[in-house]
Amino acid sequence: MLKKERDNLPDFRIFETDEFLKRLGKLTPNETEFLRKKLIEYVYPQLRCEPYYGRNIKKLRNYSPDTWRYRIGSYRIFYIVSSDKKIVYLLTLDSRKNAYRN
Repeated sequence: MLKKERDNLPDFRIFETDEFLKRLGKLTPNETEFLRKKLIEYVYPQLRCEPYYGRNIKKLRNYSPDTWRYRIGSYRIFYIVSSDKKIVYLLTLDSRKNAYRN
């Protein structure tokens, strides 16, 4: 998409759910610092502009409502998008080894 076209589109807002904040709070200080830095510098800018597509974004299959995941190193952030309200809801955060267990 051209920069000129992109500037005319309204950005999405980010909403961190209680579950997401709870999981972030349970991490070690080093992990929390690492993730906060990545969230601010990379994840939030990406999700505000284009929450559906990106290098670290993948739509999960067989989820209702439609759910996406964002990969940050060995962590996964799971989120849903309300396109009519232009809000990205960060649902939860988990390490890769635990993220896909039933």
